Amino acid sequence: MSRYSMAQVVSLTGINSHTLRKWESRYDFLVPERTDTNIRFYTDAQLKKLLNISILRGQGVRLSAIGKMTDDEIHKMVADALIESDQDAEVKALVLSMINLDEQEFDNIIKSQILKNGILTTFTEVIYPFLHKVGVLWGINKIMPAQEHFVSNLIRQKICSAIDLLPIPPKNAPKIIMFLAEGENHEIGLLLAHFIAKQLGWRVYYLGQNVPYDNVKTMAELVSPNYLLTFFITTTPSVVEDKVLRLSSETKTPFLFSGSPVNFDPKNKDNMVTYLKSPGDLITVLEEELSSI
Repeated sequence: MSRYSMAQVVSLTGINSHTLRKWESRYDFLVPERTDTNIRFYTDAQLKKLLNISILRGQGVRLSAIGKMTDDEIHKMVADALIESDQDAEVKALVLSMINLDEQEFDNIIKSQILKNGILTTFTEVIYPFLHKVGVLWGINKIMPAQEHFVSNLIRQKICSAIDLLPIPPKNAPKIIMFLAEGENHEIGLLLAHFIAKQLGWRVYYLGQNVPYDNVKTMAELVSPNYLLTFFITTTPSVVEDKVLRLSSETKTPFLFSGSPVNFDPKNKDNMVTYLKSPGDLITVLEEELSSI
């Protein structure tokens, strides 16, 4: 059984600590456990229930009504609510499906969002916030590597399928090389960048994960790209800065990178290097380049 502190539950559910304490005093559906030193903690079952309650509260369901429902009734109402829900509810539902290793539910949520809002909005407004919550769970050791790999591969399949459906840009289209440097293996963000660039009409040379520096340099010499693009999960700014400056200066190619904001120091900004805070930043850069051609 996993244990979640109140701060961790607040981060995952969006329910503030004052509200949790108030619910605890008024309703018997939420009775947190206590450590030997009388500090509250919540179980897996309580976290799941709070995620469901948060979804229903977002749909306007009164807490007094929720408190009278069985778990099965809550699950059914959540499933019905997700049909017309906002993105925040979908993110919480994805967290639940990951914890439960429920591939069918995860797939249903993603498909319904893509049908309603398109793949780009789905990934920027649902998948990215979801991955942030996965990071929270990962950081506090509340999910197994298998659970993280499980959802990452499902997401990867969706993006790869979407990329394959896009037409191949013409040979005279602007070019971008995308890769993850040595030691970097989390490619969901890079795959989404691939989809964005190809959809905008860019020729993408996708090198994948853990690519040696010399391979990137050789590829840049062969292709003469407009940009290089990579992501860093590493949170050691000095290491990231050295890699970025080396690649941009030796390839003489404008360099785009994203990842943890701790890796970007505005004081060390180079005209050849652009830090991307979000997918929207990437879209802006690529569209501006297209308009100048």
